[in-house]
Amino acid sequence: MAEGTESSETTEHLRTLVSNQLAEIAQQHGTPRRTILLAASGVATTAATAPLEVADDPCWVLLSSAGLLARTASAQPIPPVGARANHDVMVSKIIATARGSCGLITSAGRLIKISALDLPTVPSTAHAPNLQGGTHVSELVTLDAGEKVLCLTTLADDSLGLALGTARGVVKRVNPEILGKDSWEVIRLEAGDRVVGAVELTAAAAELVFVTNDAQLLHFPATAVRPQGRSGGGMAGIKLGIGASVVYFGAVSATDAVVATVSGTSRALPGTDAGSVKVTGFGNYPAKGRATGGVRCHRFLKGEDAVLLAWVGLAPAIAAAPSGSPVPLPAVDARRDGSGTPSSQPIAAIGSAAAG
Repeated sequence: MAEGTESSETTEHLRTLVSNQLAEIAQQHGTPRRTILLAASGVATTAATAPLEVADDPCWVLLSSAGLLARTASAQPIPPVGARANHDVMVSKIIATARGSCGLITSAGRLIKISALDLPTVPSTAHAPNLQGGTHVSELVTLDAGEKVLCLTTLADDSLGLALGTARGVVKRVNPEILGKDSWEVIRLEAGDRVVGAVELTAAAAELVFVTNDAQLLHFPATAVRPQGRSGGGMAGIKLGIGASVVYFGAVSATDAVVATVSGTSRALPGTDAGSVKVTGFGNYPAKGRATGGVRCHRFLKGEDAVLLAWVGLAPAIAAAPSGSPVPLPAVDARRDGSGTPSSQPIAAIGSAAAG
């Protein structure tokens, strides 16, 4: 019995001795944690030396259709095409720096400031990127119920500013104005209205584009909209039909842009109607004046009564399901107001591999 007690005491003594020696070694040679930790509140916690270990080099910040954010290792041009992969539909991209800040524009008309350093880096490849390892926006910022992130924006003083379009057909250009706050309003919304699209203008000659759920498309020069300050409520962008609303707003500055539309029934639950898809050259649609009605961009098939989704941008257009998995799109249709081709599965988003 005495031998067993003595053996137990020896084991405990050895454990204490080893534990004390390891603690001493850790105190002498340990280094601060270098991994960036993101708290649930969206506040980044880093070791004091972490920012100094990341060069403040130019990079792309990318936003995918599934709400994933990431940055690239450099600002080299992004390949426009490549093998399809999950979460490869980009809805927005901007040039930033690895230790700089950028902004998120939401459907509530808010600009929320984030740090590029908090985003994971996607490796450069010969193909267009995907953001499967990206960080979801909900891990960085707190959004209200129903609020969505629509696009990225730089916080550059020489920016041409933002253009925003709402569900009720209001358009606004916002002068660049950077505040010393984490978030601020960039448009005064009327009760019941919401921002459906936003974009940072990159060319003075850009065309602003509206697409409505009753299949009307209107585009006009951005110069037709007088820039306003943050408190402005915008002006009439498109004349809506009775019961109609805007499903897409954006800007294009290239002649080889395409228009992609998805039609279906408005009575179906979101994400359950595969619908019909059509892709048409943007040049087929004549420009009209601001605050006028558009031209027909999609003819409904039997049982369809609404455009569920639309996108205008650089070809090739690519699509994703709600899960982020790729969905094939039909070839470009020369008919401006033709009907669509039945889709293989419901489409949640359309964009481009290069987010142009």
